[in-house]
Amino acid sequence: MTVEQKQLPGKVRASPVFRQFVNDELLPAIGVSPAGFWPGLESIIADLTPLNQALLDKRDEMQRRIDDWHRARRGEAWDHDAYVAFLDDIGYRVPEGEPFSIGTENVDREIAEVAGPQLVVPVSNARFAINAANARWGSLYDALYGTDAIDEENGQERGAAYNPVRGAAVIRYATGFLDATVPLDGVSHADVNAYGLGRTDRGDAFVASLASGETVGLADPSQYAGHRGASGRRRFLFRNHGLHLELLVDPGHPVGKEATANLADVILESAVTTIQDCEDSVAAVDADDKVAVYRNWLGLMRADLEATFEKGGETMSRTLEPDRVYVDPGGREFALSGRSLMLVRNVGHLMKTDAVLDADGNEVFEGILDAVVTTACAMTDRRRDGMQANSRTGSIYIVKPKMHGPHEAAFTDTLFGRVEALFQLEPNTLKVGVMDEERRTTVNLSECIRAVRDRVVFINTGFLDRTGDEIHTSMQAGTVLPKEAIKQQPWILAYEDWNVDVGIACGLPGKAQIGKGMWPKPDEMRQMLDTKQAHPEAGATCAWVPSPTAATLHAMHYHAVDVRARQQALAKRKRAGLDDILTPPLADVGALSADEIQAELDNNAQGILGYVVRWIDQGVGCSKVPDIGDVGLMEDRATLRISSQHMANWLLHGVVTQAQVLETFTRMANVVDRQNEGDASYERMSDDYASSIAFQAACALVFEGCEQPNGYTEPLLHRYRRQKKAELAA
Repeated sequence: MTVEQKQLPGKVRASPVFRQFVNDELLPAIGVSPAGFWPGLESIIADLTPLNQALLDKRDEMQRRIDDWHRARRGEAWDHDAYVAFLDDIGYRVPEGEPFSIGTENVDREIAEVAGPQLVVPVSNARFAINAANARWGSLYDALYGTDAIDEENGQERGAAYNPVRGAAVIRYATGFLDATVPLDGVSHADVNAYGLGRTDRGDAFVASLASGETVGLADPSQYAGHRGASGRRRFLFRNHGLHLELLVDPGHPVGKEATANLADVILESAVTTIQDCEDSVAAVDADDKVAVYRNWLGLMRADLEATFEKGGETMSRTLEPDRVYVDPGGREFALSGRSLMLVRNVGHLMKTDAVLDADGNEVFEGILDAVVTTACAMTDRRRDGMQANSRTGSIYIVKPKMHGPHEAAFTDTLFGRVEALFQLEPNTLKVGVMDEERRTTVNLSECIRAVRDRVVFINTGFLDRTGDEIHTSMQAGTVLPKEAIKQQPWILAYEDWNVDVGIACGLPGKAQIGKGMWPKPDEMRQMLDTKQAHPEAGATCAWVPSPTAATLHAMHYHAVDVRARQQALAKRKRAGLDDILTPPLADVGALSADEIQAELDNNAQGILGYVVRWIDQGVGCSKVPDIGDVGLMEDRATLRISSQHMANWLLHGVVTQAQVLETFTRMANVVDRQNEGDASYERMSDDYASSIAFQAACALVFEGCEQPNGYTEPLLHRYRRQKKAELAA
């Protein structure tokens, strides 16, 4: 903390950059005076800091007892019943109460009623944040043409110029989608010469004209929702499973003038919701970083955030899209938002920030500050010309990650209540998303939901963080399987089903989202199309995708699957078993060859280095990182957690040696250096391993991995990033 920190009304001290942001930008935007804000913040910090710390102490004590239990039984046969009884005895698992249904109210339809793709984006990057918000609507033609969803065989190659053969393949694909989604009465969309409107006693009706002169309507006329534009260039709007799609008819369009019925594009409602992230995809280690994060979130809520950048030698800018105004079949105008409904992900309970010091001069818990400041930013959410408010119900949506069990969920409920009181908001204005990514939350999921039952709007599964916690929790129990084998173990399959089962039983359908995790390969869209329909089929109302293009393609899955109907069917199945969930993914890896062990090490070390070098040297918390086979994967801290914990586990149990790990890191640093040769701002690690702060950070994540709280990477990343920033400033 700098010597410039200033005493504010009360006893807290704020860094100059944070104090200026709050006093000059944030508080005037919400009509709150500094004299009303700072003492209120101080009171929340003073009252809740001891509770927060006690919860962290409980985590450490629980892990210590689990470690001791495993150490005392090392070499003995696994006794599952004794293990579960032990977890119950120490309060790791709490008794499940009587059945209940959540009571959340004032939830926007995008969360309560509509199943669709969800984006997660670092709010620290204004351009990415705006692009994600604008991904509510996406061109299916562009998504198909520009990705491997359409193969490049038989003359269908992508190139610098438009390829009409590929374009024809795109239109055929889109036509098949339309026939399945908004089918015409007895004919294919491929048979249509023109689209238009007809009149009925109930108003406008969508009609399609055939070459014979015959006209037909939709197989289900109720799917037609409205239109906009005049004859010649017109957009027709439809609804299926709660999602919208739009046909753009334009004979003057380069594609439309050659296409059947002049169909220039098919526009899909794509990223229905977007999580603007302050956590795992962000590298924010000090007050300057935090203010940049908060300022972008404020700009999104005020709808005035703008990003200017260079692309192709030209200066370009991004702003938020306006609403889309249509005329319904009865002739009345209505508007649909041009933007995703935005949630904000705060950090968890662990980390602290130097943006504010408490009365004793200690850094305050970052999660407490996030709750206060992101709420204040969201209070500026309001209707602007041509833009609906982000939340039409007046709610503020905060996703809370990395909570361990019901008591931590209850603490979040208390924190949100205090923030509501500070800003004189109605109780339960702040809605919470509970991320089911820690083992103690999984096994107590219904009680975690009960603790926030009147404000919960979201639960989800996240394989990577959940696996990282699985490994760390059972670190002393034995050697874990290779990473790919862990994915096939009974615990992970039961975990995915358990989350949906509990969510349905607690009454989330119709009030809250049940989500699934990220598709990590932004360049592998055909594979995503082939596999990710499993998420809505599993009962998930949303699932994460890595890009706006992926959101448009994934939206087709929600047109194919009626998620509400799936949830009703799944409600009748037997709940997934906790015994499977509480079975660690352990195995004797002695059957692995030396080459197989080294390949696992290489894969982990390369992934760690590829992510960490950008985090430490450039402050990039999320990016497309090439894996060891040069396949680009969207990486954030969750990926890092599992890889570093996996290596730490094998090192602890003697599968590998410290010298072997270090040799692997040095060799893989050369690979990562090669993969980043085209980045002018990249700093090579292999030129001087000893002076590369990024290389040292990567090694520390493994060599100090067993001692990290719950296996989290944030404490070490923050330490080394601050060191790097100090070096750059010197």
